Amino acid sequence: MSTDSDIILASRASPALFGQLYERHARAIHRYAARRAGAQVADDIMSETFLVAFNRRERFDPAWPDALPWLFGIATNLLKAHRRVEARSWQALLSAGMSEVAAESSAEHPADRSNSLMDAQLAVRSLAPALAKLSDDDRDTLLLHAWADLDYAGIAVALGIPVGTVRSRLNRARRQLQNAATLEHPRPTPRTGSTSWTS
Repeated sequence: MSTDSDIILASRASPALFGQLYERHARAIHRYAARRAGAQVADDIMSETFLVAFNRRERFDPAWPDALPWLFGIATNLLKAHRRVEARSWQALLSAGMSEVAAESSAEHPADRSNSLMDAQLAVRSLAPALAKLSDDDRDTLLLHAWADLDYAGIAVALGIPVGTVRSRLNRARRQLQNAATLEHPRPTPRTGSTSWTS
């Protein structure tokens, strides 16, 4: 089986081969875009991502056998133009649950899907305000890690930043989310002078 790099290099001479890259990665790009901005915008982002990638295939670094980080980077840049839509999507998640995300769920067993969706709905409802407060750069980095499942090196390629910057952004975003979660669900503390939790 050819690597993504092989396909992109071959598509420079035979453009139709680029369709193989689309077949491999379109669902992942769509799922990521849908989680970020909703299913309607995701269709456009996915299409635009592959159009931009096709037009820029001459600039792809063939040292990377996997093109997915590159594609996620293109999608993330395109999503920047849709920030208002994304912000409305976060608000919709807060008020109405995760119907857009739920539609994208691909758990194998219906019972697993139901439990996963309920857990995800609770998590996103509680974290959505904190996610919305993150800087665009920190949110992009965090969501590429969490929703696109990219490692630090992949995020660095996707965003065109050093790995150290990826680490800094992820640590800052995680700290902010953890602080928000702690504020929402503080741990009980014993009363002053008390030795038990129940006094």
